[in-house]
Amino acid sequence: MSEKNGTPTTPAGSTGPRPEPLRFFGTTWVDHDNGYTARRIAVAVGSLATAAASCLVLRFAYEGIQIAAIGSFVTVLVVVMFAVCSALAFRHTWGAFTKRPDPDRHASLRSLLMIGFVGSLLAYFLRSLIEAPGEKLHREEYEAARKHHQTRTTRRTGNPSKKRRRN
Repeated sequence: MSEKNGTPTTPAGSTGPRPEPLRFFGTTWVDHDNGYTARRIAVAVGSLATAAASCLVLRFAYEGIQIAAIGSFVTVLVVVMFAVCSALAFRHTWGAFTKRPDPDRHASLRSLLMIGFVGSLLAYFLRSLIEAPGEKLHREEYEAARKHHQTRTTRRTGNPSKKRRRN
């Protein structure tokens, strides 16, 4: 294994573990190279701009409800629904950056996450200010896999046939 920036990396011809690519970042998160910082800035700006545009679209939808004059109860219900779904989507997305979400639970929350897309975008924006979204989780898994591979491949030393038997 070679070292780059103090972090061991797996050579291309090795059979060791490979880092899992992240969306928008590929494997640049391993060594923070090949435009990692520029990608983080682009992801932060892009997710914030998308969240702002989404809020504008939701504002148009709110104005449409006001023009339709369907009543204050339904208007409040729609606003509360988007607020609650956005808060739940934020929490789910933020939690998915630190631990793998349960696939069944994620599938059952899919419609809620679609309604609360603004919360997911804001979670993505805030996490990209700290690191690449999901980098901490992937780094922990990659380091554990590398450590496991290293202990598995360096377990034996010497020729086992020359080993003395205990009596």
